[in-house]
Amino acid sequence: MAELTKQPFGVTADGVSVDQWTLCAGAYSAQVLTYGGVLRSFIVPTPEGSRDIVLGYDDLDSYQSQDKYLGALVGRVANRIGGAAFDLNGVHYPLAANNGPNCLHGGLRGFDRAVWQAQEQDGTLVLTHVSPDGEEGFPGTLRVQVTYSLIEDGTLAIDYRAESDADTLCNLTNHSYFNLRGHAFGSLEGQQVQVFADAITETDADSTPTGTLIPVEGTAFDLREPRDLLEGIAMGHPQLTLGNGYDHNFTLRRTPVSPLGLVAKATGGGLCLECYTTQPGLQLYTANYLDGYPGKDGVSYGPRSAFCLETQAWPDAIHHEDFPSVVLRAGETYHHITAYHVSAAD
Repeated sequence: MAELTKQPFGVTADGVSVDQWTLCAGAYSAQVLTYGGVLRSFIVPTPEGSRDIVLGYDDLDSYQSQDKYLGALVGRVANRIGGAAFDLNGVHYPLAANNGPNCLHGGLRGFDRAVWQAQEQDGTLVLTHVSPDGEEGFPGTLRVQVTYSLIEDGTLAIDYRAESDADTLCNLTNHSYFNLRGHAFGSLEGQQVQVFADAITETDADSTPTGTLIPVEGTAFDLREPRDLLEGIAMGHPQLTLGNGYDHNFTLRRTPVSPLGLVAKATGGGLCLECYTTQPGLQLYTANYLDGYPGKDGVSYGPRSAFCLETQAWPDAIHHEDFPSVVLRAGETYHHITAYHVSAAD
């Protein structure tokens, strides 16, 4: 397991101290903030030297002022809940509409805005957070534990657990932006992606799922074989037009929890990134709405300067009975694992 160290990373606008934890394992290292559980860097070896392959910021103020979720843990419910409301057990729960008519990534102050408690445990970083009953409109007190682990072969794993004292919704993910040619490269040029899925969930003009699945066969979404990301976007498709690029959920499975398996692979800059998960969906997002705000080392992060592989439940699942459920019953345990393995490309 990794060696862990920590250092201060600033104080929030509310006066809460934030730490940065560094996990080191062999030639690999990762930095995680207690603010938002943010994966701030993932540094991997290359023949030319170490390379940081995730986007991030150099200061806490940037994380607090921006709304792009760079590297953050998001919840209670990642992605969109259509109409910013849902019904559960005969009760109607209105939510914040922070993305057009939708509730996105948990609302106005989701888990990406929380300062998590942190401790080292057997060479891993264990983050915990308690979301009180009614926070952002969701029922039940939700107790969340997210564990980051890093091993010498280049596997960064994220283990998610949650329990609630009342029936609620739960769908957690990490929103890291990857660029295999380095966080400062500024483009998706020369990077390919492969996603092992036969369909996507169709979205409307507000990025809300319609309930229809679109087969990927013969479209720009057919990533079952490796495809250059920029080439895929350039192929054109009504869904790509609506999303301004890839911003879609790929349907991996129909069960809410499955055995850990390889679901996606990306290559570029001499590196290969493999994504393993127990989740039923994968949101591929090509950073279509980054706006040039400066990131680490003052680098401008513009549109399509990175890609996200957000492992999660299917978006707006609470409104679609045939989607894998995101309901977490009182006393049950939500548990998912996602792992990113980085190695030299073949």
